[in-house]
Amino acid sequence: MFSLSEENYLKAIFHLEKIYSTGVSTNALAEEMETKASSVTDMLKKLAEKKLVKYRKYQGVQLSDKGHKAAVEVIRKHRLWEVFLVEKLNFSWDEVHDIAEQLEHIKSEKLTHELDKFLEYPKRDPHGDPIPDAEGNFRISNKVLLADLEEGESGICVGVKDSSTEFLQYLDKNNIALGKLVSVVHREAYDESLFIKINDEGLHVSKSISNNLFVKPVE
Repeated sequence: MFSLSEENYLKAIFHLEKIYSTGVSTNALAEEMETKASSVTDMLKKLAEKKLVKYRKYQGVQLSDKGHKAAVEVIRKHRLWEVFLVEKLNFSWDEVHDIAEQLEHIKSEKLTHELDKFLEYPKRDPHGDPIPDAEGNFRISNKVLLADLEEGESGICVGVKDSSTEFLQYLDKNNIALGKLVSVVHREAYDESLFIKINDEGLHVSKSISNNLFVKPVE
């Protein structure tokens, strides 16, 4: 069993490893956890003692196989709870992250199994992120950022990089949702903003928006 704080650190390292493949720095982790670097160092020593991470001072940290497994279990529970909150309790997708942050630390394996079964084994959470199966396997999808599409190309909205309330509410306000077809009509050279078509309606989106919306390219 791991503490709530330990699980949060493991999950944060898991996400940061996608950016820092050779090792997550103490400063990057401190920024992610919104704490002091000295506090991060103390926690990493504890995690290393439990063989959950591989940590060397000044060389960053990586999850061990044991730590990776523990992080994926937390992520699995988080994303299943998000599906439950949206599909069964009618929460909107911009409301569920913080609640799932609390529910993800429930220890019962039976509850997680029964929740997965009750939800009929969903593959993705409300934000389009893959839900690991009971063995910790992720379903990999072919997705790119909207910003990566060229003029004339189209894609189906499949996920978000930013799951903040503000960003999700922006998408709702502009009727941008998972499963919708988005076409890039024009890219502005000056600021890389895009003029897109969605639902046959035109919309200007900033670079910040296009860098946080995942699409599956349409051939």
